[in-house]
Amino acid sequence: MTKPTLAVALIVKNEAQHLEACLETVHDWVDEIVVLDSGSSDNTEEIARRYTDKFFVNATWPGFGPQRRLAQNHVESDYVLWLDADERVTPELKESVLKAVAENKPNTLYQFARLSWVFGRYIRHCGWYPDRVLRLYPTKLTQYNDALVHEKVEMTGNMQVETLHGDAIHYTYNDIHHYLVKSAGYAKAWADQRQAKGKKSSLSQGIGHAIGCFLKMYVLKRGFLDGKQGFLISLLSAHSTFVKYADLWARNNDSNYKK
Repeated sequence: MTKPTLAVALIVKNEAQHLEACLETVHDWVDEIVVLDSGSSDNTEEIARRYTDKFFVNATWPGFGPQRRLAQNHVESDYVLWLDADERVTPELKESVLKAVAENKPNTLYQFARLSWVFGRYIRHCGWYPDRVLRLYPTKLTQYNDALVHEKVEMTGNMQVETLHGDAIHYTYNDIHHYLVKSAGYAKAWADQRQAKGKKSSLSQGIGHAIGCFLKMYVLKRGFLDGKQGFLISLLSAHSTFVKYADLWARNNDSNYKK
């Protein structure tokens, strides 16, 4: 039997700071690297082309799910492993991925854990670890849904999910400003999606969900064991939760608002 081939796929924008380090962890053991850019203004393209000639651009941002679907259209390998530019594949995870691809089990998708480095510390609580993400599957078997944010791989009843050994290291935020920028983008996409479905919100909902978010992360998920970083992450997450509900509320109360 012919050994199944494996591609790594990424959607990126202005990832010059992270992309090289990410691709260095995979380029010498995968068959194909596919990078779909959404209009970078830094040297993301230059870096990507050192590792692959399969670099594409779709600058009209359609949302995370649709962008991943577009990227998968360029994948020719039997399996696709999705990564973000701020992730690194550890040697243990590499071996698990290669073993899964070689076994080539029918109707099987694979998830793995991410260990995040945030503000100078690995975060092992706050509900952030093991943070399993479903990222490896046969290319022809499925794809991501079309959600604008928090996109997920589509699954049917006959599919099964197995967990790989090893972590991906996730360098999720460079600093507070980076966190706030990313958070604002996610909040807008969340509000866009809810508004498109005719959903409404209130400030009291935002406050309630924000308080609940903080208590869950810091107390129930033992974020206090992650020190000052655990407190900061829990507080920032509560703020982000409030902002997305406040955004939707503001839209519904502003007759001049246009998407």
